[in-house]
Amino acid sequence: MKWLTNLFTAKKEAKEPTDPMKKFLIAGLGNIGADYVNTRHNIGFKVLDKLAQQEGLDFATAKLGAVAEYKIKGRTLILLKPNTYMNLSGKAVKYWLEKENIPIENLLVVTDDLNIAFGSIRIKAKGSDGGHNGLKSIQQLLNTNQYPRFRFGISDEFKKGKQVDYVLGEWDEEEKTKLPERLETATEAIKSFALAGLANTMNSFNGK
Repeated sequence: MKWLTNLFTAKKEAKEPTDPMKKFLIAGLGNIGADYVNTRHNIGFKVLDKLAQQEGLDFATAKLGAVAEYKIKGRTLILLKPNTYMNLSGKAVKYWLEKENIPIENLLVVTDDLNIAFGSIRIKAKGSDGGHNGLKSIQQLLNTNQYPRFRFGISDEFKKGKQVDYVLGEWDEEEKTKLPERLETATEAIKSFALAGLANTMNSFNGK
């Protein structure tokens, strides 16, 4: 009878990861290519890279992006770095939501925000794209703005007419010094989103 017990145990274990309420898509936005690696606009990639480094995960090239799977306390987080470039981020997010059968409330989009002080975190359940092309693409493809997003502040310390140069520019020396601690906090917020839920995560991390 042992084989029968093992069979049912195996089936139970196989079903667990497919529970849509225990699966999350964490999409970090950015642009692919060496020229963009250390730019402010690529903070979404950088946050996910930090999480992968902490947990010993490797990203694999997959359809429309680089993907890693992170399991924590019965939850499965699909970490996605779209390879579509920022303006077409929605294609990758939509594809992986549907492929993994993940409910939209379990999506968290990590992106930069000019309207927030450097390193500050603002997590929201919904909102406008705020002029951000990545969020605009996601909203268009999902046909809704009702999805959680994690905005990482990059501040607006640029001269008039220099916004694009600033966003696509690299971190200054002071920012580079502070960034590691900010990335640590960002990864903790992602874990909290999966384990403690959106409301608790907003209460714990917004403004930090």
